[in-house]
Amino acid sequence: MTDTIIAVEAPAPAPVTSWRRAGRRFARHRMAVIGAVMVGVFLVVALFGPYVVGSPSRLGLTDILAPPSGAHWLGTDDLGRDVFARLCNGARVSLLAGVVSTALAMLIGVPLGLAAGYWSGWTDSVLMRVNDVVLSFPYLVFAVGMAAILGPSLRNVIIALAVAEIPSVVRIVRGETLALRRQDFVRAAIADGARDLAVMGRSILPNMTNTLIVKATVAIPAGILGEAALSFLGLGVQPPQASWGVMLTSAQQFLAQDPLLAIFPGVAIALTTLGFNLLGDGLRDVLDPREAR
Repeated sequence: MTDTIIAVEAPAPAPVTSWRRAGRRFARHRMAVIGAVMVGVFLVVALFGPYVVGSPSRLGLTDILAPPSGAHWLGTDDLGRDVFARLCNGARVSLLAGVVSTALAMLIGVPLGLAAGYWSGWTDSVLMRVNDVVLSFPYLVFAVGMAAILGPSLRNVIIALAVAEIPSVVRIVRGETLALRRQDFVRAAIADGARDLAVMGRSILPNMTNTLIVKATVAIPAGILGEAALSFLGLGVQPPQASWGVMLTSAQQFLAQDPLLAIFPGVAIALTTLGFNLLGDGLRDVLDPREAR
């Protein structure tokens, strides 16, 4: 009786997807990881901080301008309000302004950029001339003007920042569309009888996802800075609601007595913006197809 040897094939290794490769490159990118950690801390503070530290508007008239202590980790302001609680609430306001204004800008700017780049002709001419007019104004100057017209409130700040960001989104998407429409897979889709909207939505838009992700990580910190600047000028969030810009405005008259009132929100703005910028730079390097290995 002879023994029969049965050969068992080893299972094929799982294919390494492009997103998995991008994840590995991201993990090796030290600055991107640092930026992601900073943004993650900011998100946790913004989402859960106000539930933990209590109301940012609670007055403590016996603890006016108190130094940092166990009861008040970052001290109190001129009305006895806890500075740490107000920083946490300001993080939520900044997150809302940065993310929502960027989402609105993308929601409007991406279709306009696709239309301008794909159809060209008079559509491109009209859209880009209007776009150039808006781009002729600096981002923050345009946002200040719109916020002054609409009136001071967080909602109007978000609208102003979104409208100010739309032109740069349109220009980036138009450039990507002009490059992608010459690719063979787009020409094949057109030759196959696909309609214009289907070509833009199924062939062109998915191939600029990496660019849009990087653009969002750059636009969000710009929105955070814009909200702080508008609130500082009195065109954004209004007291007693806490905002980093409002905190800086209130701290002006107490710089000599308690400079920490201005330092804490200033450092929060700087670190948050730095985190998003590091993350954006890292994603730009990681998602660059020329860096794929």
